[in-house]
Amino acid sequence: MAPKSGKKSKQTATNPTQPEINPNSSFTPESFEQELKALAAKAKDETWTRYAAEQAAVYFKSITVLTLIAVYSNASQLALSPVYGSIPTSRWHTYVVIAACFTGWSSNLYLDRVLPFKPAKLLPIIAICIPTIQFFLYRFSGTLTAYWGPLVTEMLTFYPLMSISVACVATYLDDIDLSRLPRWMAGSAPGLGSYVFYLAVETLFARLLPTYAGKSFFNTRVGIELALAASYALFAPSKYLVGMSSLMLLHTALFNTHVQTPMALSSLNVSLAKTGWAIIDRQESLTGYISVIESLDQGFRAMRCDHSLLGGEWVRFQREGPLADNRVAEPIYGVFAMLEAVRLVKVPHPVPDEDARALVIGMGIGTTPAALVAHGIDTTVVEIDPVVYEFASKYFMLPSNHTGVIEDAVTYAARRANSSSSRESFDYIIHDVFTGGAEPVALFTLEFLQNLDALLKVGGVIAINYAGDFALPPPGVIVNTIRHVFPSCRVFREHEYDEKTGQGKQDFANMVIFCTKLGNKKLAFREPTAQDLLNSPAREAFLMPRYEVTDKDLVVGAGEGILTSNDTQKLVKWHETSALGHWAVMRVVLPDTVWVNW
Repeated sequence: MAPKSGKKSKQTATNPTQPEINPNSSFTPESFEQELKALAAKAKDETWTRYAAEQAAVYFKSITVLTLIAVYSNASQLALSPVYGSIPTSRWHTYVVIAACFTGWSSNLYLDRVLPFKPAKLLPIIAICIPTIQFFLYRFSGTLTAYWGPLVTEMLTFYPLMSISVACVATYLDDIDLSRLPRWMAGSAPGLGSYVFYLAVETLFARLLPTYAGKSFFNTRVGIELALAASYALFAPSKYLVGMSSLMLLHTALFNTHVQTPMALSSLNVSLAKTGWAIIDRQESLTGYISVIESLDQGFRAMRCDHSLLGGEWVRFQREGPLADNRVAEPIYGVFAMLEAVRLVKVPHPVPDEDARALVIGMGIGTTPAALVAHGIDTTVVEIDPVVYEFASKYFMLPSNHTGVIEDAVTYAARRANSSSSRESFDYIIHDVFTGGAEPVALFTLEFLQNLDALLKVGGVIAINYAGDFALPPPGVIVNTIRHVFPSCRVFREHEYDEKTGQGKQDFANMVIFCTKLGNKKLAFREPTAQDLLNSPAREAFLMPRYEVTDKDLVVGAGEGILTSNDTQKLVKWHETSALGHWAVMRVVLPDTVWVNW
């Protein structure tokens, strides 16, 4: 039996058609079914994971590109503002964005077929080239003017970057699963959702960028553009990048004088010296690009904010002659001396200078605060921009014995006016805020002026400087609003009206509105004394207001009413026209080389 039994075992072991059955195994139909279910579940899980990963990748790429281009939208406008001003720069920007969106969204399939590589590979190349292209286009700003210059520049820089970005997003979103959306919504959801996201990010960074402006190199205009170019390179690295962009990078690093580095500033001053100019210092800040410039030939120094001047003084008179020991500088604009006439307004009970208190809204270079301090008046200055305050203290004749407040004037005035302990605390208020060809609207509203009224003593005097085009309604609106709060006012312009200007043509000028809280009593000035003049030829010539503005000079805006915080459009709608006119004036005041080279 044994041999037979052994033979059978051998046959069983060597027969390939007979599987070996483990008597201890649970190989049953039920277990086989469970194995199949497990494999099906695993396959289903792997399919869902792959689907989720693919969809996440689509959203990630789309969000990344939209975020980068939204930030670049702000960076592009910032880069152009020193050459054209913020208002002319923003004038065409929305139209450029809309045109780029239309072009990119409708051409994504065409680009995919025509290009030998993915369109995203173009993004870092375009981004790296933009600072260099802007640098050379700025040279033609005088010819292009503020009307066409921003449009031409953005069409050759920001527009291609935006259109390619939109094309990439359109391609990415072709793979998005919209099966759960209603059919009528699925067709418009990708485009509409992308645009809403873009606007949200653009708005967010528009609020954040000024707050951190100038804090580091990558918070400067060119620094932001370079950081974005690097981000594009990380997102879409390309073998074409080094070869096509190395020259542009080299130019930006070595020759682009707009880069905020000591080497670039030194190089810029070498070239500017040949034209008789120098930049003493510069820094980007929350109100714009701030710099201190000096005319080596004419001997004056000025502070610049974007495409506007905040003030200036003659430095050659500080070093020699009978004015060398003066406590105040000679201003280059007569209007700054005229503001000091706030002390000359006749009031029933004059306050000695040593007992008087003054509030100055807006620092500029500190011409008016310096004069008030020189007269012995306790002076408080409210300035929103810390760099403006720093440069005024460091590079101009602003004495240190004053109170400086770095705060938004609207917030400051509201807080002080609503505090019973600080109401009616100033004998003089000087309101001097202006930049970029347009007034900060919030600082001329009825509500803000009422807060200043609450801070002014009954026998006090307020002087408000306003720069505008008398051929447009805004000056009339401003004067109407001021008179609504301060009924006793007189208005004077910096220089005499030019009869050649004619009706309907530009008549841009500074005007100062002097007001008291004395009801309808006509405001009058006392004659200035030698002490009032502070041994200053500029004050001798301009301290006493001369060229009075009458109601017929403000007839253009007479019917526009007053300016309130909920109805600011009546001024804002004229900002473009006013800013374009101011740009042209600034190009006459200083040569193109100063504005173009920052």
